[in-house]
Amino acid sequence: MEKRKLGNSGLEVSALGLGCMGLTFGYGPSTDEKDAIKIIQAAYEQGVTFFDTAEAYSQGGNEKLLGKAVKPFRDKVVIATKFGFKDGDSSKGQDSRPERIRRVAENSLRYLQTDYIDLFYQHRVDA
Repeated sequence: MEKRKLGNSGLEVSALGLGCMGLTFGYGPSTDEKDAIKIIQAAYEQGVTFFDTAEAYSQGGNEKLLGKAVKPFRDKVVIATKFGFKDGDSSKGQDSRPERIRRVAENSLRYLQTDYIDLFYQHRVDA
């Protein structure tokens, strides 16, 4: 798998990444957890090292799923997750106040079962 560098921090990811949103949110019913974990782990086995999620995808449920799936190889992948919505719910509007960002970061670390987030950014810019 080809690699790409993101920005100038040295963060390197696979040229192909896996956006995990659709596994729990947005495109109909959630994928069965065992099947979703198999999908994520199969992507890793084929060279994917970049995985994207967000608090707003099932109010942390997507992050929990991804954390469980990558736990055996967490140190070999890059996880991107996002903040920016009230209560983690995109239908409630935007909220990127500093205290909200901190709360989301703390929740994301817990949900992802990790002590670091590789790429943490704003989902939508507050109006």
